[in-house]
Amino acid sequence: MPRQSSKGRSGSIRHKLINPASAIQSSPESVLTLIELGAILLGLGVTAFLAYRLKFSVVPFYLLIGLFLGKGGVFPLELSEDFLNTGAQLGAIALLLMLGLEYSGRELIGAFLERRSVGVIDFAANFIPGAIAGFFLGWGVSGALVLGGITFVSSSGIAAQLIKDTGWSKSELARRVTSVLVFEDMLLAPYLPLLTAMILNLGVLAGLVSVSIALLITGLVLLISTRQQNALAKLLSTSSPGGLLLTVFGSAMLAAGLAEQVGFSSAVAAFLVGLLLTGEVASAVRLRLSPLRDLFAAIFFVFFGLSIDPVSVWTSLPLGFLLAVLGAAGKLATGWATTRGMSGRDYWLRAAAYLTPRGEFSLVIAGLASLAWFAENLASITLTYVLVTTVISSVALKILSSKFESV
Repeated sequence: MPRQSSKGRSGSIRHKLINPASAIQSSPESVLTLIELGAILLGLGVTAFLAYRLKFSVVPFYLLIGLFLGKGGVFPLELSEDFLNTGAQLGAIALLLMLGLEYSGRELIGAFLERRSVGVIDFAANFIPGAIAGFFLGWGVSGALVLGGITFVSSSGIAAQLIKDTGWSKSELARRVTSVLVFEDMLLAPYLPLLTAMILNLGVLAGLVSVSIALLITGLVLLISTRQQNALAKLLSTSSPGGLLLTVFGSAMLAAGLAEQVGFSSAVAAFLVGLLLTGEVASAVRLRLSPLRDLFAAIFFVFFGLSIDPVSVWTSLPLGFLLAVLGAAGKLATGWATTRGMSGRDYWLRAAAYLTPRGEFSLVIAGLASLAWFAENLASITLTYVLVTTVISSVALKILSSKFESV
């Protein structure tokens, strides 16, 4: 989503919020904004409860809410472009910071080496169809790279939640699925800076420099993270939960901002900050950040939906649906490769169902391509793709769950 300077109402609101005294004497516009945001958050909370009761992923509902409330929707809200961008960025940073906190350097390297053969099958079955579609649409090399990444990367957040909700967290199947997710996440470190360089037309040399810097930083972080207790974790104390929360989240935001300044991916920067923390500190931060992660994740998905015109989604629906079906089929191949050697008859189907949903990373990639000339069509295709793959996964797991419980 391109950044634009916001004037008028949004600028007035920001000015008044700086002064506590003027914030108390709210203008009618700021009161309306508070009511709108409060109603959105309340609606998201009710939606999350309903999705939990139905044992269905809440992500499609968040995206649809954003779609209904955005420009051209049923109940359009007048929110500034800067506000939408900031909300979406905070959501992405929180999501990827939490993802980094889930892993250690040793786990990442181990999973990458253990699942590299599965990773090749995963890449071929899921990246290549999206890339071909990008070429077919006339988007060129950059469009093929973007759409291939969107169709390739599973949603670690949705998959982890589905594994937890279905009660398979402690299983060997969950460990193998997680290792595939880690493999995919590792590939994003060089991919996202390369994508940014191509979208911004930085040229071959600048692109190589950007990717080299990304690999160097990622390698250094992995090296530090492989230590049992790295220096950064030792500097932080779990005795002050508030200080720990502010320090870690502030560091992730600072790293993301600095990364954007030098052409590095802000998403990967937030992920690497989480990866630097290990042991007791990482556990404490995960505990404190989990509620915030859920809040910012909801904001991220809703704000992405707010940025898209429903008419463009309707026109892109056939292609998005076709890509989603191909994406589900591609993850069937990945599920089969992941569960080779396991005795469970339908384990490969369950693994595929966990890996099928796309989510935060697909939307982050679409956001990075917001300056491309095909960005509007890409955003609507991505939203459709995420919606359909998540629904397919949730329905498949409900069917498989009843099957497994009766065995």
